[in-house]
Amino acid sequence: MIMEAAPRSQVADHYARGSLVADIRDGLAAMGKSESTVTAEDLSPVDEFHIGGRAATAELAAQLALTAGDRVLDIGCGLGGPARQIATQYDCHVTGIDLTRDYVEAGNVLSGWLHFEERVSLQQGDALGLPFADGSFTAAYMLHVGMNIADKSSLFSEVARVLRVGARFGVYDVMRTGTGELSYPLPWAGTADTNAIAAPQEYRDALSAAGFEILSERQRRDVALDYFARQRAQAATGPAALGVQTLMGARRPQMVRNMSESISAGLIAPVEIIARRR
Repeated sequence: MIMEAAPRSQVADHYARGSLVADIRDGLAAMGKSESTVTAEDLSPVDEFHIGGRAATAELAAQLALTAGDRVLDIGCGLGGPARQIATQYDCHVTGIDLTRDYVEAGNVLSGWLHFEERVSLQQGDALGLPFADGSFTAAYMLHVGMNIADKSSLFSEVARVLRVGARFGVYDVMRTGTGELSYPLPWAGTADTNAIAAPQEYRDALSAAGFEILSERQRRDVALDYFARQRAQAATGPAALGVQTLMGARRPQMVRNMSESISAGLIAPVEIIARRR
């Protein structure tokens, strides 16, 4: 299915939230923490903005063949939680890029709190025009990003351009797995006009055309359903001080409910694809 691209500013506006750092400080205070005592684990409910959180990040990263000294690109880095997790685990440098300036600015503040300035750098930019030289990176990944980018061919061509030959690229996106109408809003789209979700076959085709070899693919629907069940059980004990609601505000419950119901119905699911640049 060919989809018209939503204006990139419209995508950025969907995520914009200028009070992020203040809101995170308030959440930490409610937890009895401050910027001088906060840990990466404390921040994970808000800075791992994808299904499965830190566990999903670790599973994806484990398939990228990372080693110390690698230069890794995080496309759609958000607040930088996965970048910091991967930099810690593999002793590598991670560069993150995100369309939403609010996320990048807040993410760099969080990296400062956690003393990651030397290993993680986040910057504002567009994945369709990456501001990096050819062959700059030895690995790349994206977590729940492609649902906002209709032009998968241009996206993956840009990723291929900045990767060295043989570099691995991990994709973990929510994809179309069945037919039927989706309910809005969703975490990545307020309306159908800004939803660029695509089927796994479209990803495979675009990756192959961009010069990637597909190494593996797996659907993560069961992981998603278990993740949502655990979130509901946690919510029943009372509101969390930090979480997706910190990013999405009052829109969060309806967005997550619509996504969860669509996954349960088999219309969409998180899918993981590992590819290698030929």
